[in-house]
Order: sequence, then structure tokens, then C-alpha cells
Amino acid sequence: MRNIIRQSVVLPASPRELFEMYMNPSTHQAITGASVDIGDKRGSQFKAFDGALSGMILEVIKPRLIIKSWRSVNFLAEDPDSTLILSFTSEGNEGRIDLVHLDVPDQDYDGVNQGWETYYWAPWRTYLNSK
Repeated sequence: MRNIIRQSVVLPASPRELFEMYMNPSTHQAITGASVDIGDKRGSQFKAFDGALSGMILEVIKPRLIIKSWRSVNFLAEDPDSTLILSFTSEGNEGRIDLVHLDVPDQDYDGVNQGWETYYWAPWRTYLNSK
């Protein structure tokens, strides 16, 4: 059975701004507090949290959609990459990010599911509220 993580978050910025923050290495790092290497073109490799996360950009539709292969250091060697889908839309005067994360292995599911709030959504709120 496939593991699927679904989350949505509304943040005080436009969808375009949120998309650009995620795809900009400097801003992404400022939000998470950890190093990131990310490109905005199909085929670009990415690494985040000092290499704890890695993968490849599979598709980008600026400024609305990011699809990438994704794995953490907690995946076993035989585990295939998971697929991460982030879509950016408006919700009133704010931006909404809908996340669908497919095929996270059982041994990393809880950590990844909780990690989105801990390492992305909460720090992103803090970052935006401090501006």
C-alpha cells in the first residue's frame, strides 16, 4: 500500500512569493536555518539540511507547481525515491501551499509527516511574521 502525506498550509504571502522563497537557495536557507542547494529547472538536483534530504526537480510550472523526487538519509538503500508535489495558490490575501508526498517508506513516514510542520511550516511562519 502506498504511503501518502497530504498537508496544506496558509501563509501571509502571495503564492508567487512563497514559490520564489522555496526555490531561492538563500531565502530557503533563511527560512529553515539549514543549507540548501536547489535549482529552478527540470533536472536540477537538490540537497537540503546538510545533505539529509536530496533529490531532483522533475517538473516546475512557475509560480504554481513543483514536483520532485525526494529522499532522506532515513530511506534504506533499496527504498525508491518518494515524490513530492507542492502547489501554490491564493487563499484570500494569503498564499496556500498544498503538499502531496507519495511513497515515503514506512520507517520514515512519521518523521517526514511531522517534519513538514517542524522544519518548514513553523519556521516559514516565523520568517514571514518577522518581516
